[in-house]
This record gives sequence, structure tokens and C-alpha cells, in this order.
Amino acid sequence: MKDKIDKIAEEDGRYNVEAIKFVYEGLGYTVKELADEPHHVSGQILSEGLSKMAIEKWGRLANLVLSNWNITTTRDFGEIVYLMIDHQWMSAKDTDSIDDFNNVYDFNTVFKKQFKF
Repeated sequence: MKDKIDKIAEEDGRYNVEAIKFVYEGLGYTVKELADEPHHVSGQILSEGLSKMAIEKWGRLANLVLSNWNITTTRDFGEIVYLMIDHQWMSAKDTDSIDDFNNVYDFNTVFKKQFKF
């Protein structure tokens, strides 16, 4: 049986419930919006989907919301994904790696510089 997300967040301690729910919700969003293969989403594609979803939800505040959740790099998305994999909320192929989430994009570039004042 799967642990509840709040229990996973509490046991892990790095990310709060909202951060984990955001990444989980972002998987569905990414499959619908960006995925070429509906049964598998790479770390890079999921990271792109999460940035798009964050901007749609929070606009210029996306970076602030994510950083308040201790998400400051795409690697943090990977850490949450692999936490979810460990607790059977997500799955991975043998060819997948947490390193697929390393340096997919720079948060400052994606979440700040695109907004002109």
C-alpha cells in the first residue's frame, strides 16, 4: 500500500506536501501537454512541463512559490520524482536516472528573465 503524500513529506523532510503534490500533478499535466509517448515522460520533458505549469499557475511568482517549497533547481524535481518512485506513486524505466533532471534549465532564466516590466 502506498504511503500518503503527507507522510512521505514528513518522513523525507526536504519538501513539503504542496511541493510533492505539485510534481505529481505536473506529471499528468506534462503527459497531456508535452509528452510524445503517453506512457513515459523523461526527466527533461517533465522539468519543462513543471516550468510551464508553474508559470500558468503563478506567473511571475512561480520562482518564489517553488523556492518557498525548497525547489530551486530541476534536480529538486528529480529528487521529488525519485521520492515518489520509492513510495510507488510514480515509476521509472531502467534507462531513467535522477541525473536526467540535472541542469535542465536555470530557474532564474525560466522564471524571472522572461517577464518584462
